[in-house]
Amino acid sequence: MKSTLADASLITAIKTPYKTNGDLDLKTYDELVEQQIAAGVDGIIVGGTTGEGHLLSWEEHLMLIAHSVHQFGQKLLIIGNTGSNNTREAIKATENGFATGMDAALQINPYYGRTSFKGVREHFSRVLDIGPAFIYNVPGRTGQDLTPDVIEPLAKHPNFIGMKECAGNERIAHYEQQGIACWSGNDDESFEGRHQYHSHGVISVTSNIVPGLMRKLMDKPEPSLNQQLQPLMSWLFCEPNPIAINTALMMTGAIKPIFRLPYQALTQAQREQGVLILDEIAVADLVGNAAQVLDDSLFEYKA
Repeated sequence: MKSTLADASLITAIKTPYKTNGDLDLKTYDELVEQQIAAGVDGIIVGGTTGEGHLLSWEEHLMLIAHSVHQFGQKLLIIGNTGSNNTREAIKATENGFATGMDAALQINPYYGRTSFKGVREHFSRVLDIGPAFIYNVPGRTGQDLTPDVIEPLAKHPNFIGMKECAGNERIAHYEQQGIACWSGNDDESFEGRHQYHSHGVISVTSNIVPGLMRKLMDKPEPSLNQQLQPLMSWLFCEPNPIAINTALMMTGAIKPIFRLPYQALTQAQREQGVLILDEIAVADLVGNAAQVLDDSLFEYKA
């Protein structure tokens, strides 16, 4: 049965795969999403950072949201990343995303061309007026931390769902104590976030490759499983996301070894380290097959 937004404890920031000509590979995408459903994942973020929304045209981006709704909307929460640092663009994309039937939007504060906190509040107010949304705080990418004095007034908006929060578990605990729902944006902290700091769950990169194990991690306080997964989580962020998760899914044969530039595969040494880590996980728990290092010549790069 499809979860509600408030009850969703495991949401995967789903990978967007490509065909050999560099176009979106919808067949492989569907196979990836089906494995998420089989593992009990509650929802997916479509075209997020991990899904390389910033490398997709808006036509591709919105088509992928519509496709996800059509194919999987009865089984999964479909959350479209329709945020932008351009308020006009975010409004248009969000309106289009809801028109295709997505359940919620993921909205980020304006990055690079940053604005004042007054401008941030107005930006979010405009997109929240359109429909239900998670606000995403990731200071390492935006260069601006959305502190509680910014978020707490916005949390009163009827379309505010909660935070995808990357500022740590103390921040998550602060919000949850006030009844502001939070999902961890840091996989390595998500176990403690869920079971000690009372987060609602995690919006995860790692669940792209081990969705069933991340399901267990959110459902039960199993410190041994958390400890087992820490090397994988660390390796998946050895370079800026989504470089490692892309490479990992290629190494297990789950997707074709096709990158959109500027992303490049992990180095051979990094891939060799990854095989050692992935070999510690049962093949049945992986998306794909047993990992292989792969030769550099197998990777293709599309502009």
